[in-house]
Amino acid sequence: MSEMIHRQERIAVYPGSFDPVTMGHLDIIARASKQFDRVIVAVLNNMSKNPLFTVEERKSLITEVTSYLPNVEVDSFRDLTANYVRQKDAQVIVRGIRSVTDFEYELQLASTNSKLNPDAETIFMMTNPKYSYLSSSIVKEIAHYHGDVTDLVSPEVEAALRQKISEKTGG
Repeated sequence: MSEMIHRQERIAVYPGSFDPVTMGHLDIIARASKQFDRVIVAVLNNMSKNPLFTVEERKSLITEVTSYLPNVEVDSFRDLTANYVRQKDAQVIVRGIRSVTDFEYELQLASTNSKLNPDAETIFMMTNPKYSYLSSSIVKEIAHYHGDVTDLVSPEVEAALRQKISEKTGG
């Protein structure tokens, strides 16, 4: 009788503000979902950032646009990433990198997280070159001035963005 070998589920956390979730984020989520058994997209509840969308709205949008990925779940947290990753029994923190500037900042974060949680490894995923300029801030600014964001966010996010900006600007 052969003995069954149980391997630990490979869990990755992809933390961020996702205000709103962009095509660049979705590219990283989809690629990470192929590498890990479970990917937790963790919306950071950071009050100092003055977000356009509430945490619940961001979670709802991410859930909607990742519904085709069965091993992706969406959550939120208000803690140090290292602590959250430990609570979720995750082994990996996924971070997207667009540029050398991102790398310097991300390396500092990864080193800090490693100090706080030596059991979690940070993995950098290079953003698809077609999204290398893309950020949530840029998307919000373009949408605020009624620019075209169709290639930058999913249709669901674009509709929510237009609605939110319309509410904030009164039309």
